Amino acid sequence: MRRSIVVAVVLLAVAALLVGGPSVLFSPNTSDVAPEGDDEPEIVTLEGSESGFWPYLNGREVHEKRSPLNVIVRGETEEVVRLMSEQGEVDWEEADHDHFEADEITEELFGNVTDGDDHDDEHDGDDTLSVSPTDVPWSQADGTTRLAYLDPGPGEDAYWTTETIQLEDGEYYGYRYHIRLYESPNPEDEWVVMQTHSEHFDWLTLRHRVDGVEAAQLRVERDLMSIPGIDRREDVRRLNLENSGPSDADGWATKVDLTAMAALLVVGLGARRQGIRERAGAEADDHLTDVDRARLAAVRDRIEAGHLLLAGTALAVVLGVRVLGIALDRHVDVLTVHAIAALLYPVLAVGLPVATYLIARGLERRLDAAIAAATSFAVAIWIDYGLVGVDSLPVDVVLQRMLAVVALGLIAGGAAARARRQSAINDMLVVGAALWTLVLVGTLLGYL
Repeated sequence: MRRSIVVAVVLLAVAALLVGGPSVLFSPNTSDVAPEGDDEPEIVTLEGSESGFWPYLNGREVHEKRSPLNVIVRGETEEVVRLMSEQGEVDWEEADHDHFEADEITEELFGNVTDGDDHDDEHDGDDTLSVSPTDVPWSQADGTTRLAYLDPGPGEDAYWTTETIQLEDGEYYGYRYHIRLYESPNPEDEWVVMQTHSEHFDWLTLRHRVDGVEAAQLRVERDLMSIPGIDRREDVRRLNLENSGPSDADGWATKVDLTAMAALLVVGLGARRQGIRERAGAEADDHLTDVDRARLAAVRDRIEAGHLLLAGTALAVVLGVRVLGIALDRHVDVLTVHAIAALLYPVLAVGLPVATYLIARGLERRLDAAIAAATSFAVAIWIDYGLVGVDSLPVDVVLQRMLAVVALGLIAGGAAARARRQSAINDMLVVGAALWTLVLVGTLLGYL
């Protein structure tokens, strides 16, 4: 028991150092704050328009200040969408969900994993819009339905409505810029309001995590400004909607006027992708004492092939799931987004701890096995974030990752030979497996 406590304390230190530490030093963490309510919503109306909108979106018909609207375009809805997507007809069907609830993933795991009929409604590659006349190749997106509160004007009641269409630039199972568009309730008013944000898919929570709204707003703004015929000084403005607070929203929306354009030229350009910047550092050898060198030599002597295999397994599983998810979503049309998650999530949720246990059985020392598994998993998490370009982590995600790192380390420590000499089912193994299960199940059910 005493040795188990020592291992657990060391793992907590590793998790705090490798997960909590970098998130504080290098990531502008965001915290989930309860949204402020609004009993009497203030409707925003545009010049020359009778209709208006409440400058937030919500997942239900309640005036909670959650997702701030941040782009307004004056112009006909179909023309706006055509400019940001391909020429021709627009598919106005409501897109499917971009997050997973526990019952949904369970259904996909045990039934209808590759149902072709569902695929036609959810994620059909033939319906995807591409080849944008603007600089960014926006395509039709899958996404959770969000409600906007629109007011048609005098004599009519305001109402909640779903989005007209959703667009994206990026990868569903990677990093993407996501737009929800809502058209005016009065066609003659000629305006479209948008909510734009950047997000990444989190395999440990089976949800898209919003990273912020400012970068996506600037991307859409610059993209609209690239349309031939747009006068940047006359047609592009910033309008204060006073909806700052959620995420990194500053309350200012981009307003672009397309109604006065003299001509529209369709230009097809290739996609732009953000590069990944690598950081590296080195320790100067002359700062090490003889004692330090002796300790490092002892550590090197204790490294076995199993430690390297254990470290490589965590990297392969975490990064492999990310790459395979993107590849399947891009190239295998018979699989829905839910089916892809149902196929790959067990690899991470079950495959990783099982592989860790089996490999760690070949190691002698509990602490060595625990540190190797926990450290490699923490490194894999940060490499994964680097691949998808994440630069902001919510506090609850940092906590969840730390608990998962500790859990996997305990599983590895409990599988080591010295731990199994006491009992094949020992305290470290039981606590590690229980913690891993609680973290994942609690996350799926929304408790973490």
